[in-house]
Amino acid sequence: MEKHVVVIFPHPDDEAFGAAGSVAKFRAEGVPVTYLCGTLGQMGRNMGNPTFANRESLPEIRKKELKQACATLDMELKMLGYRDKTIEFEDKQEVADHLRGYLEEIKPSLVITHYPGYAVHPDHNSLGAAAIQAVEDMNPEERPKIWAQAFSNGHEEALGAPDIKHDIHDYFDKKLQTILSHDSQVAGMFGWYKQLDDLDEEVKKELIENQAIERFYLWEFDKNDEK
Repeated sequence: MEKHVVVIFPHPDDEAFGAAGSVAKFRAEGVPVTYLCGTLGQMGRNMGNPTFANRESLPEIRKKELKQACATLDMELKMLGYRDKTIEFEDKQEVADHLRGYLEEIKPSLVITHYPGYAVHPDHNSLGAAAIQAVEDMNPEERPKIWAQAFSNGHEEALGAPDIKHDIHDYFDKKLQTILSHDSQVAGMFGWYKQLDDLDEEVKKELIENQAIERFYLWEFDKNDEK
């Protein structure tokens, strides 16, 4: 069993889509989980459907949604204070040092973050790289494991099959509730989450199956440094 899990993602809702089922499982096992959230997603384009936010009001709305999501998962939240869509322009070592301060205080046994270069969004890739740097900079005897999440097109061709396939069927309802906490974002391509019970059973089953396995790569410093 893990001692403490730290999730490091840049945006409100990254935790919901990426690892909410795993977090729910850890919490059900009594494992503390802390979310280090990089930004408030203030540059996001989704303003609700129908629209109920604007560029000025969106940060506070997303902060409220984030707090609700973390309450749903019974997960501690710490907000890092970076600005959405700018993490790639931050000094990587400074961000890593910021994260390492939290990690050395919390002393987790596992860190979950994005796989640099294979997580689509520049914020995902940049904060993931800083998180991995933060762990590498720690005393080797105190380093937590890293589960890195990749989902860009063709990532399995480059990286192989994921090392961890977390079956979270038993926690799918909790994951769905967490996703729906981010109401301003659950529209457009994610609108099916709101109409799940109205979908054709085969379509519904396929969508759930895709979300009920959370996939991660186990980061190995010696192996990954050689790439």
